[in-house]
Amino acid sequence: MSSSKATPPTLSLPHAGGRGSVAPVHSRTASDPAPPSPRVGEGGGGGAPPGQLSRRLVLAGPLALAACGFTPAYAPGGGADRLVGTIWVQDPTDKNAFDLVERLEERLGRPRDIRYDLAFTITTEAVGVGITTDNKITRFNLKGVIDYTLTERASGARVAGGRVQSFTAYSATGSTVAGLAAEEDAATRLMRLLADQIVARLIAASATWS
Repeated sequence: MSSSKATPPTLSLPHAGGRGSVAPVHSRTASDPAPPSPRVGEGGGGGAPPGQLSRRLVLAGPLALAACGFTPAYAPGGGADRLVGTIWVQDPTDKNAFDLVERLEERLGRPRDIRYDLAFTITTEAVGVGITTDNKITRFNLKGVIDYTLTERASGARVAGGRVQSFTAYSATGSTVAGLAAEEDAATRLMRLLADQIVARLIAASATWS
């Protein structure tokens, strides 16, 4: 008896069509290595490379939003576009208010076609958070709260308003001059953060009144 294994028979299609015979089928044993997995974009799916998919999604996104009737806030005719140059912010009376107004006008533009007036009240508090063993404060959190109201100039009606709050931090480990400079810088950063919050809320609410 021969020790060689018998060759599996070749299967032929039962109908004519020019395809020819089907290749022999071999069963895989547990010791055989598993076939490699196809990479993204290969195999029967025929998918596009990841980079192309990302670009397609980015390009298709605005079209899908437009089809749903949604207008991005910063698109032409969006909430941000309608507010630019239309808001008069109250005159600043101190350094914090000056920094706040400066940032608001950076975001909303200088008033030229005034339709609204924005009034605000600023409250800040420095809280020591780093204390040494001899009770010296080495670090402060500067907390800030702003209450704001937006009114329509023509009618005097309140159209938006609310409260925003945030905090920044500064070190007090250097000289007196360095500490004062660090505190002033923290206050400037705080006012800019709060101004950005106000602008974001005005843009979000503008669809209902602008």
